[in-house]
Amino acid sequence: MRVAFEPSARSTLGVEVEMAIIDARTGGLASRAPEVLAALASPDGSSHPKVKQELFACTIEVITGICGSVGEARADLEATLAEVRSVIEPRGLDVLASGMHPFSHWAEQSHTVDPRYAELLDRLQWPAHRLLSHGVHYHVGVRSPGKAIDITNAVTGQLPLFLALSASSPFWHARDTGLVSVRSKLMESLPRTGPPPYLADWAEFESLMGALVTAGAISTVREVWWDMRPHPDFGTVELRMCDTMPTLREVCALAAMAQSLVEHCDRRLDRGESLATLPDWVLRENKWRAVRYGMEARFIVDASGGTRPCVELIQDLVGELGPVSEDLGCARELADVLRILDTGSSADRQRRVLAETGSVRAVVDALRTEQATDTVTAR
Repeated sequence: MRVAFEPSARSTLGVEVEMAIIDARTGGLASRAPEVLAALASPDGSSHPKVKQELFACTIEVITGICGSVGEARADLEATLAEVRSVIEPRGLDVLASGMHPFSHWAEQSHTVDPRYAELLDRLQWPAHRLLSHGVHYHVGVRSPGKAIDITNAVTGQLPLFLALSASSPFWHARDTGLVSVRSKLMESLPRTGPPPYLADWAEFESLMGALVTAGAISTVREVWWDMRPHPDFGTVELRMCDTMPTLREVCALAAMAQSLVEHCDRRLDRGESLATLPDWVLRENKWRAVRYGMEARFIVDASGGTRPCVELIQDLVGELGPVSEDLGCARELADVLRILDTGSSADRQRRVLAETGSVRAVVDALRTEQATDTVTAR
């Protein structure tokens, strides 16, 4: 099966942020996204180009255009969110940016009326019916399908760092799960999820996609939901494992890390260097450690089982990417990654609020305050 790859300009950036619609008075989820999307539609009835529907009617996705820098992506997101707020606030609604809602139950929410979603729910059943979660996806442009495979193979080893930094879903149905990202485990209940397999080249990717189509597992490449994947239509590599974070500052910090890391790998390939990869068992074990322990984890760094603290690995990666981030104009945003080490992830902060107040509603209020002010409190 041939899969056409549409090359992108090098290191272009696109960001997709899933967010919840909530009742501003109760803090609970509100299945009113169709109403919000209708209000944002053009007079001719065409949908808003940067606010999309999702599986659940209490969820929207805010997307950027093709951006040249993290700063441009932030301005794009800010402009669209301002439009969203102009529509939701008069309706007594708000948006909540977190991997999971801390207390609302998925069974109390409606699904979006759409033939594609109806077919998905019928095919996947319970795992899809309960998949009420919110994530951030980062697209970084690459110029060739071969580079998309090589970069995906290499960057997959760094995905646990992104997950630990972005983790924002410790609660499910008002109960502490003991995880920092229960969203990740919900996603893994779907087929074709988790770390991508190692692929030797684009031909092997095409062969795998063809086999999945022949087997009836997928109808399009979009139904492969790996934590990172080449996106042939966009000409990007797509990092898909992050929880939605409450502040744009955090979203943009990880955008800078994603863009800089992909560009760093691209430059190394241009110099004829090989990119290191880790065995599949290491990738899966490290993802579990990120889901369970977040930035307190020790990650496996080699096939013999050697480990290092997550925080040290993040500090080393930020230092390594510093020169690239300067070239890309996102050094300030990349430095904000280190601020997350000081404040803790959103999951850490949510747990602190619950410990101090005993109230999951207070957790929602804290998330809304962080989002409104784009500010988090240090440990």
